[in-house]
Amino acid sequence: MDEDCDYLFKAVLIGDSAVGKSNLLYRFAKDEFYLDSKPTIGVEFAYRSIKVGDKTVKAQIWDTAGQERFRAITSSYYRGALGALLVYDITRKSTFESLKKWLKELREFGGPEMVVVLVGNKSDLLHSREVNLEDGQSLAKLEQVSFMETSAKENLNVEEAFLHMIRRIYEITSHKSLEAKTISRESTDLKTLQGNKEIICIDEVSATKQPSSCCLH
Repeated sequence: MDEDCDYLFKAVLIGDSAVGKSNLLYRFAKDEFYLDSKPTIGVEFAYRSIKVGDKTVKAQIWDTAGQERFRAITSSYYRGALGALLVYDITRKSTFESLKKWLKELREFGGPEMVVVLVGNKSDLLHSREVNLEDGQSLAKLEQVSFMETSAKENLNVEEAFLHMIRRIYEITSHKSLEAKTISRESTDLKTLQGNKEIICIDEVSATKQPSSCCLH
């Protein structure tokens, strides 16, 4: 735990190569965009601290390579991740069709309570759209995950997608923390009520024996 934050959350960006994962991360972490961004090799990550209520949350976002040859490397980075942005390119239907594979991988390597946000990126390229908005919404409903369309280039919904994931992680984490404190307090109260047990042995014969008297004639 870093000294300058109350919570440290790890999350991952996953999806096929060239869907815009790195630019989503650049936009969120540094408010930057690179038109000639090169494919990620292995894994990269960036930090950003945000305020959630009165708490400071540091988000550690890992950007994983989308190429198949890197899958053996990146699968280990799911460990400890509390959230994931699952990204596809709305102008390439093949990236949308790959989502089932990515969801299977998420559920195999990620935790059962991982917060997943489905992201249809490059929404600024409407003239080249191959995946309808309704298709993304339907898949998100079917898989019971959140959904948003974004544009890293025009900075549309990028902040909203990340913050939605982080706030949802915070809700789950703080709720579990509260439950743990409640259980601990109830356990302490129960021990206090029980107190320290002390076993006292009473010699019934001695306790009931009456003092004897002697008469001399």
